[in-house]
Amino acid sequence: MRRLPPLNALRAFEASARHLSFSRAAGELAVTPAAISHQVRQLEDWFGVPLFRRLNRAVRLTDAGQACLPLLTEGFDMLARAAAAIGASDDGGGMLTVSVAPSFAGKWLVPRIEGFSARHPDIDVRLSGSVSV
Repeated sequence: MRRLPPLNALRAFEASARHLSFSRAAGELAVTPAAISHQVRQLEDWFGVPLFRRLNRAVRLTDAGQACLPLLTEGFDMLARAAAAIGASDDGGGMLTVSVAPSFAGKWLVPRIEGFSARHPDIDVRLSGSVSV
């Protein structure tokens, strides 16, 4: 069984280390700088070593932080490629079946389908006109 540190803490550290800023990392990850600081502290506690030297208005990587940053960045890049491959394994399209009353389909929906299909050519749109609910 793998014993891994908390993923959110790894993400917080990696972003902070790339930017050398908790504020910029917070912006990237859509959290507060305090949340980033907390996650980094949690990771430092997990490893038992400091990853940053905290200065008045800046942070600097320690030797341990510098050693693990390239590997973590590579790992996150690999995860992003894997996620993209999963998304690409599907043809990117799909089928959309819309079941509506025939009167609504004829008067409102059908005139708009051409524009939708032009914007989303990978989606096969099928209409089903039905009066049942």
